[in-house]
Amino acid sequence: MEKNVVIVSGLAKGIDAAAHKAAIAAGGRTIAVLGTPLDRVYPQQNTQLQDDIIRHHLAISQYEVGSTVTPSNFVLRNRTIALISDASIIVQAGESSGSLSQGWEALRLGRPLFIWKPIFELSLIWPKEMVKFGAITLSDPNDVLENLPSAESVLTIRL
Repeated sequence: MEKNVVIVSGLAKGIDAAAHKAAIAAGGRTIAVLGTPLDRVYPQQNTQLQDDIIRHHLAISQYEVGSTVTPSNFVLRNRTIALISDASIIVQAGESSGSLSQGWEALRLGRPLFIWKPIFELSLIWPKEMVKFGAITLSDPNDVLENLPSAESVLTIRL
């Protein structure tokens, strides 16, 4: 909250839910971008968290109430997260993780993409590939703030 950063994540189990919960616990703000319509919850274990975000923060979905949920919804959700975020951070992801679609979209958009340094210690191909296209190795979370636009720079750009 002290840095006035809004956490945007997909409300998936694991690191997504942890990011939302940490933002809420710190008195900050969070946006959940859903891969389901607003009236559906996935995964079910996040029912209470989704309800809290809908009531006190912001949950958005590009899917109409009652529409069918397919695996491709979650890839599009990840791209939407990249579109509305100033920067993306990948903290954990295997070779087939949906987070990679968000990472590639962030790079395509020219937005900062950070990859948590311990990921490079694993035998994964994608981190090195993303670095070739501009991703940044993240050792200290404070480094993210140096790469975000400040309110002053946004106002200057808009003037």
